[in-house]
Amino acid sequence: MTREHYIPFNKEFLLEQQINTFSEDPKKVDEFKKLFDIIEHYFHYEAFNLNRNLKQNYALFDPDLSLKERKSFMGKSDFSLFKATLLTVLEQGNYIRIDQETLDKAFQNSDLIGLKLSIDFNAFQDYELYVRGHHKSKEKVKKYFFWKKEIEIEYYDRVMIYLHYNDTHFLKQKKVKLGKMPIEPGSVVLKIFKRVPKNDIETIFPNAIPRMSTTDKLLLWVPGIFGGISLLSAKVIPALINMYNAYETGETIDLLDSKTSLNQGLIALGILSLYLFRQYNNFVNKKIKYSKILSDSLYFKNLGNNSGAFYSLLNSSEEEVLKETILAYTFLYKSSKPLTAEELDSQIESWFETNLKTDLDFDVKDALEKLKNIGLGIETNGKWEVLPFDQALITIDELWDGVFDYNQVQSYKDLKLQRD
Repeated sequence: MTREHYIPFNKEFLLEQQINTFSEDPKKVDEFKKLFDIIEHYFHYEAFNLNRNLKQNYALFDPDLSLKERKSFMGKSDFSLFKATLLTVLEQGNYIRIDQETLDKAFQNSDLIGLKLSIDFNAFQDYELYVRGHHKSKEKVKKYFFWKKEIEIEYYDRVMIYLHYNDTHFLKQKKVKLGKMPIEPGSVVLKIFKRVPKNDIETIFPNAIPRMSTTDKLLLWVPGIFGGISLLSAKVIPALINMYNAYETGETIDLLDSKTSLNQGLIALGILSLYLFRQYNNFVNKKIKYSKILSDSLYFKNLGNNSGAFYSLLNSSEEEVLKETILAYTFLYKSSKPLTAEELDSQIESWFETNLKTDLDFDVKDALEKLKNIGLGIETNGKWEVLPFDQALITIDELWDGVFDYNQVQSYKDLKLQRD
């Protein structure tokens, strides 16, 4: 898998790591903490505005709201604004979209359940999956009888699924059974999960139905059909015919031999039936295992649904932005000379690899843009530097003061006195 922008360490840990570089100067440590405390609050304010924007423009498509509540947002919710804001939040949170090729491979393979799932994609006008972070883990998987094989499974740390359901008219044209749909047509569903196996990612689709794979069908029907026909034609049917003919004609036959042949055939059919039952039971057990995985996803892996998912997304987005800003500011501050974006990027990535044994692709472009937007980063001829702590504190304080301009407006009492 390609390197990600995602930084797999929390902001408190990274902040402490950077504070350690100023440990010999208590004043700088105090100023550094103050600076990033106010920056964090400012980013939280920005996240609040994004959340308000998302909720306003999503309400009309939120399946958790009643029909009456949704109708009240007619003309107020803008789908294009909702989608654009959602993509902005996902990008800031360093989520990446899974391409169709990766999805197709996941649909064909299975690490844990060994079961083919059928998904009716006609139900969706659009569907997208976004992931962030990944790790590998050793798991024991049952192969044959009591033999378990240890395999390495790749997991996504976070997965968000976006499902835009088709409207009623389209679904009727495609003969989708509306009565079995748990979601109202036209709705947009959002779900976030943790620790999802890469090759079993299709299990998070709400309309995934277990189906027999080609291998399961062959193991069930080929022995059943050919074995059954062979036993019936070679043993059971001839024995029954002989016994019936003897009864009709009164001819004497070796009844013991006919009964033996009949019993052998029936015993063989019984064994074949047990085999077929075992094969079908294996499929049923896989369905039960899938149901268990689905239950775990709903109760233990699900981190948020629909508008409730915004808080998880915005929290991760806010934290990623802050972590990138902390790192970019600190490395530029410590540098004895201005740095190009490439030099800064190389230094930060080398620090992660050397100190934290982590290989990542630091998003230096976003980090520098954020520093510039809040007035702490200065670019001159393609080289970057930052304001020192004392100036940075004044600048960010002025930025906060400018968020609300109510103090610039004269009070109603003052205006009245001027008129009088």
